[in-house]
Amino acid sequence: QVQLVESGGGLVQAGGSLRLSCTASGRTFSSYIVGWFRQAPGKEREAVVTISRSGDSTYYADSVKGRFTVSRDNTKNTVYLQMNSLKPEDAAVYYCAAGRATGWNIRLQVRDYDYWGQGTQVTVST
Repeated sequence: QVQLVESGGGLVQAGGSLRLSCTASGRTFSSYIVGWFRQAPGKEREAVVTISRSGDSTYYADSVKGRFTVSRDNTKNTVYLQMNSLKPEDAAVYYCAAGRATGWNIRLQVRDYDYWGQGTQVTVST
């Protein structure tokens, strides 16, 4: 069992930055691919970034490429999402998710993940 807790959300002006953290319980966090998803009101939950177990491989949605950076520190059981140049359309509840894996593959579907955090709100003002 893995429990995920997100933090770092908040209100930021357009063009600003936020750093989200996702901290996991358990000693096998390095066995999981981690994804960050977001969900805006009235919209489907969408994958934003994914990162491999070691952190060597990543995937970014086109909408955030060049602005967001994902990283992980398995010694701290934590994945980070650095979000720069935020836009109003980035506003959403952001969720981290962990999926068991033995290798790397890009996982963009909610069903690809086994554990989810409770989400953290990101609000971007104009």
